Amino acid sequence: MAIISFSALSLLLFARLSAFTVGILVLTWALHFKTSFLPHTHSQEDLIYALLHPLLMVIGFILISGEAILVHRWLPGSRNLKKSVHLSLQGLALACGVFGIWTIFHGQDGIVANFYSLHSWMGLICMSMFGAQWLVGFVSFWHKGEVRTTRVRVLPWHVFLGLYTYGLAVVTAETGLLEKLTFLQTKGKVLKRGTESAIVNGLGLGLALLGGVVILVAVSPKHQIPKSKIMYSN
Repeated sequence: MAIISFSALSLLLFARLSAFTVGILVLTWALHFKTSFLPHTHSQEDLIYALLHPLLMVIGFILISGEAILVHRWLPGSRNLKKSVHLSLQGLALACGVFGIWTIFHGQDGIVANFYSLHSWMGLICMSMFGAQWLVGFVSFWHKGEVRTTRVRVLPWHVFLGLYTYGLAVVTAETGLLEKLTFLQTKGKVLKRGTESAIVNGLGLGLALLGGVVILVAVSPKHQIPKSKIMYSN
């Protein structure tokens, strides 16, 4: 039996603290500064969808998918249990991401009118890659007909593309924050040195930090100390 080393535990706690900070900041921005998300239709329904987009994409997609990546580092139990939880969390993140994109494209303007910026292009590419990655992961690691050699050959690519897609999701969120804040400041709706600007900038920094920590934990060697060794040293 083994336990997580102190350094690995510290990284996991730091990742959780970063995720908690990001969650608080995006909730504060969406719920306390609702007027910044007010659509041109002034419809209450459209406002709800506008508020749901950052919440679903940051909390539902980035935070949950990040937690799914960390599962293999902290969850005790069998390998199959870890893979099951990982796949379930990634599926939940995928559902949140798809619904989050739909909240933007469902309006009267349609898909084409909203599909013009780098943020929107990267978002659709990211979600397409994430969906394909989830499907390949399901087929490769859960289909009983797959031979072991095939799974071993696919694993490095699955890990690489998973981390790449997660990093792309963080970068896409950053472009969205920049696009939104620039628009609000240009229209004079938000002060450049105001509270809302500070919250959005803090959210961007928090996402960058979170993404780095999650990827670092994922690529770090699994430093686990056998329990028997600890007992012997004592």
